[in-house]
Amino acid sequence: MDICDLAPNHIRAIAPYQPGKPISELARELGLKEQNIVKLASNENPAGIGPRTRAALEGALGEIARYPDGNGHDLKTALSRRYGVDMGSIVLGNGSNDVLELVAHAFLGPGRAAVYAQHCFAVYPLATQARGARGIAVQAKDYGHDLDAMASAIDDETYVVWIANPNNPTGTWLPPAAVESFVAAVPEGVVVVLDEAYNEYLPPELKAETVKWLKRHPNLIVTRTFSKAYGLAGLRVGYAFAHPSVADIMNRVRQPFNVNSLALVAATAALDDMEFVARSFAANLQGMRQIEEGARQLGLEWIPSYGNFITVRVGKANEVFRRLLKRGVIVRPVGGAYQLPEHLRVTIGTAAENERFLSALAASLKE
Repeated sequence: MDICDLAPNHIRAIAPYQPGKPISELARELGLKEQNIVKLASNENPAGIGPRTRAALEGALGEIARYPDGNGHDLKTALSRRYGVDMGSIVLGNGSNDVLELVAHAFLGPGRAAVYAQHCFAVYPLATQARGARGIAVQAKDYGHDLDAMASAIDDETYVVWIANPNNPTGTWLPPAAVESFVAAVPEGVVVVLDEAYNEYLPPELKAETVKWLKRHPNLIVTRTFSKAYGLAGLRVGYAFAHPSVADIMNRVRQPFNVNSLALVAATAALDDMEFVARSFAANLQGMRQIEEGARQLGLEWIPSYGNFITVRVGKANEVFRRLLKRGVIVRPVGGAYQLPEHLRVTIGTAAENERFLSALAASLKE
C-alpha cells in the first residue's frame, strides 16, 4: 500500500495551487541573469513599500527573537480606527489566503457545500475541497460573477458563498448595490465571503463602504490584504471584518502566531501611508492604459480590469507563455482550473517593465 493512500480521497484529489514562477527559478532553468528578468505574474506592487513601512521594519528588527503578539493588538487598533469597527470583529491572517482558509476551516466540512463562480480565485475551490465539502461552480457571465445564477445555485447543504470584487484572474467588477442585494437575498444561515483584495485599486467613485454592511448582514465576511497596493506580499498579512460571533469562530481555528512580528509592524505602518497607496493607484492606472494600448496595437482582446493586472487573449496561451519566458518575461497562464486557455494574466508593472512585456509579446506572437 502506498502511504499516500492513507489520506482521505478529497485530499488526494486536490490539484496543488500553482503560484507565479519565481525569478530565481527561471534564471536557473534558462541560464538567465536575474536582473534581466521581468516578473509580471503575481500581482505584486512594482513600487515596493512606502517609506513609513520601511522605517517601521528597520525599527522592529531588534525584537525578532520574540514571539509576535498573537492577538495583533496594534494592527487591530489601527484597522478599528480606520474603518470604524470593533476589534472583536477583526481576524488577522498570514495573507488573505490564510483568512479564506479560516472561513473554510470554520464553516465547511463533509456534507456541506460552497458556491463560487467559474474563473474564480483558485483558493476558493481548493479550500472547499480540502475540507471535504462539495464545490458548486456557477458559469461566469462576461467573465465575471452571475449573481442571479449563484443565488439559484444555493442549496440546503450550502454554508459558504465566495465572491471576489474585483475578481482575480479576470479583473471584473460588480456594482456595490448588486452585491449587497445578493447578500440580502442569501439565507441567513449561509456565510457570504466578499474578497476585496484589490479594493485599493478601485477609483473612489466605485468603492463602497462594505464594512458598514456588516451591521445589516451578520452572515457577511469582508476580506482584504496588504499584499497588493501596500506592497507587503512577501510578509503575508491579510485581514477580515465580520460579525463578532463569526470572528470569534474564525479565531478559534486560527494558529496562535499566524502573523509574524515584522508583518504586524509593517502593516500597521503601511495603513497610515496613504500617500504611497495613492501613488501606487495612479501608477497602476497609467500602466493599465499603457498595456491596453499596446494590446490594441497588436490586435489583441483583453478583459477590462479593475485590479492591478489585465488578462489578455493571445490564442495559444501556454505556447506564448513559454516564448515569453525565453525572453525573460514571466506572466501567468490562466488555463487549467481557471478555464481561460487562450488568455494570459499580466500584472501592471513599471512603465519600463510594461514596455518590456509588450515588446516581448510582439516578438513571441510572430515566432
